[in-house]
Amino acid sequence: MRSKGTPQELERRRLRAAALLEEGHSGSQVARMLGVTPGAVSQWKKASQRGGSKALHAKPHPGPARKLTAKQLRRLERLLLKGPGRWGYCTELWTLGRVAEVIAEHFGVVYDPSGVWHILRAMGWSCRKPQRRAREGDEAGIARWRKKDWPRIKKRATKRPNRRFPR
Repeated sequence: MRSKGTPQELERRRLRAAALLEEGHSGSQVARMLGVTPGAVSQWKKASQRGGSKALHAKPHPGPARKLTAKQLRRLERLLLKGPGRWGYCTELWTLGRVAEVIAEHFGVVYDPSGVWHILRAMGWSCRKPQRRAREGDEAGIARWRKKDWPRIKKRATKRPNRRFPR
């Protein structure tokens, strides 16, 4: 399992371990000082012996390169903030498929909807379900019903014996 910390922090720790080893500290002492396992220190020592301090530097994250640049992501966010209705959708709800269509149309990049989720999360967006409310809903009437009618109905239901399932 990968240790917690940024790549730069982990790199600093590896370089510090190499420096401590060069000062004459044992592997177990270095491990205790840095809060790591002796096995990790041993691996870093071998890597340092084979490739020098360069072997302890942070490596770039593996995987394919991003299809959208940082500038394009900022532009995408501005496009999405205009709302789905602006792009011809009948509801004001962004779905992964709809966002993928907007990306394809404006940037010429094709994404699977599951990949779009990673983009939206990286942009700080989250998944939210819209609240289901009646368009004709009378909020004041609902509040009044909850305050006056519902307690009365509930009280009456508890007083009445259950004829269907006698005790």
